[in-house]
Amino acid sequence: MNPDLTRLHPYPFEKLAELKAGISPATSDKPIALSIGEPQHAPPAVAMRAMADSLGGLSRYPLTKGERSLRETIGHWLTRRFALEPGLVDPDRHVLPVAGTREALFSFAQAVVARPEDPAAPRPVVLMPNPFYQIYEGAALLAGAEPYYYPTTSDTDFLPDFAAIPAEIWARAQLIYVCSPGNPSGAVIDRARIKTLFDLADRHDVIIAADECYSEIYFDEDAPPVGFIQAAHELGRSDFNRLVIFHSLSKRSNLPGLRSGFVAGDAEILARYLKYRTYHGCALSLPVQMTSIAAWNDEVHVHENRQHYREKFDAVLDILAPVLPVQRPDAGFYLWTDVGGDERSFARDLFAEQAVTVLPGRFLSRPVESNDPGVGFVRMALVAELIDCVDAAQRIRAFLS
Repeated sequence: MNPDLTRLHPYPFEKLAELKAGISPATSDKPIALSIGEPQHAPPAVAMRAMADSLGGLSRYPLTKGERSLRETIGHWLTRRFALEPGLVDPDRHVLPVAGTREALFSFAQAVVARPEDPAAPRPVVLMPNPFYQIYEGAALLAGAEPYYYPTTSDTDFLPDFAAIPAEIWARAQLIYVCSPGNPSGAVIDRARIKTLFDLADRHDVIIAADECYSEIYFDEDAPPVGFIQAAHELGRSDFNRLVIFHSLSKRSNLPGLRSGFVAGDAEILARYLKYRTYHGCALSLPVQMTSIAAWNDEVHVHENRQHYREKFDAVLDILAPVLPVQRPDAGFYLWTDVGGDERSFARDLFAEQAVTVLPGRFLSRPVESNDPGVGFVRMALVAELIDCVDAAQRIRAFLS
């Protein structure tokens, strides 16, 4: 067996199950889970029709590179969404379909991290935010790398300070994961920070993996979150050098079970990643690709989706503001809030008394120099229907009152 398997941490939801083990809530109210970021809104009808109409495609082996029509659709969506110059994104060089961002974020590290030839040499470094999506860490560990956790805390409005990462870490780094809008905070990395990261990546020859899977859930229709590919274009980096972005239909289109997304960016990196994926064998079936085309081509359901989240945040923040320091995130569907004490006890007792499940912050973070940025925080995913989110918020307020 791969010895690096022993370095993997239990997944957050394993820890949560252990925390709740043996507890029977002291209420007959139905359980409400705010713990997992799985959208519960209805999938778009246009996508469902496309799936039904394309089932005949199951008789064909799909191409690893995907159908050109899908790559063209993705290229057009990127151009519209991020105000790119028409034709800048070449569907044959700059785009690859993937089986959701989780699969791609993991496999990408396996493809791009180079292990040292000398087994006694230090492991390469993969940088990631702290708190973080645990796939980044698992990907780094199984690629034979050492994770470096850069903080994203309230001291910097939950944004990364790339310039504060020590020079000796940058010197060993090969890959950096960034998440914008962030999980769990929802903070959006601004253009100035992106430029700083580009400069550091150029100086130290580091590949940037930009996880943007929450980019289409935001609150001001006139101010969508800036994308890394957009910032690159604005800065004259139209070759997308060292940059690969990750997008998915799971959150944008309420299609987590479809397992469909894409990566886009540096053509040379993607050519080598395609070679890896040819052996990896994770191609999208034809019905999934046709469904994806329909979803990427339709913005009506995405606008409706954002409106649902606005309504939920409006209602939940109004209920919780008197008892918790909650604030609307820049984007995404999470509330990341300080509960003023041991968040594991908070989560356990809340479930025991009110049958509401939230995720303790330290399940999403790692202690660095005795400082754990997840301690004292909980993550609440407002993914359920409005009535359930309101009910959960009222129960949380009753619990705290």
